[in-house]
Amino acid sequence: MQLTLGPVLFGWQRQQLLDFYAEMASQPLDVIYLGETVCSKRRALSLDDWLGLARDLREACSAELVISGLTLLEAASELSSLRRLCDNGELMVEANDLAAVQFLAAKGVGFVGGAALNIYNGHALAEFTACGLQRWVPPVECSAELIRLARAQYLELADVPPLPQIEVFAYGHLPLAYSARCFTARAHNLAKDDCAICCEKYPEGMNMLSQEGTPLFTLNGIQTMSAEVHNLLADYPSLPAAGVDLLRLSPRAQGMEDVIAAFDAVRNGGLPPLAVEGCNGYWHGRPGMLRAEELGVC
Repeated sequence: MQLTLGPVLFGWQRQQLLDFYAEMASQPLDVIYLGETVCSKRRALSLDDWLGLARDLREACSAELVISGLTLLEAASELSSLRRLCDNGELMVEANDLAAVQFLAAKGVGFVGGAALNIYNGHALAEFTACGLQRWVPPVECSAELIRLARAQYLELADVPPLPQIEVFAYGHLPLAYSARCFTARAHNLAKDDCAICCEKYPEGMNMLSQEGTPLFTLNGIQTMSAEVHNLLADYPSLPAAGVDLLRLSPRAQGMEDVIAAFDAVRNGGLPPLAVEGCNGYWHGRPGMLRAEELGVC
């Protein structure tokens, strides 16, 4: 099982990003994703900066480097920037929007299909592999059974490319939805076009509480995320049976070394813990916010 580090989803400042990736270079990671996927107004690093960082990381570690594109495009300028990203000529691209799929398919280059693409069965997966998809990141709400069935259905199809790798979102705040509105700016009574990049004040997003005061969501600019951290560490034994090849760990501002070490220990033969912090309901085909103890699987 390979470990991947997903793109940073939060609005971190330039030095925080550079320091973070300098620390990640020494970690036992097989793939590192770079780039901005949430908001085009976050320009702490430009595309040229990301590519330069990739060159530095290539010298410092053996991990495969991938650059991720935006998930929700809202302007012609963003489409132009996405085309340039797809034309980077150095790194494989993670396509998080159909525009990126179209650009990459036209170029005839392989790509990673991100979790925001609506791929839920073998037939849909075949359509994307015909366009060049080489690695599939299922939508975060997919259960182990859904992924297993989609994989089996794909293998029954005739005249399709080899089954792509399957990469599951295994740790982090789940990216649930994207909106044309910026929730962080709205919380500060700021217009989206004049937001002052206020999301940089929240390196792990803003908590949104229910009327009872219970954490319900994490707001991250235009992105709505789970309040709980999704964690499949205790579910590790069920991952190979679903056909999973890679586990994606989504960056957090603190403690990523410990998270990576825990997953690395289990993939190298260590016993998975009976229970872990966070939620894992989606993996079991239940509401995503449920914890292991609520599911009766620990």
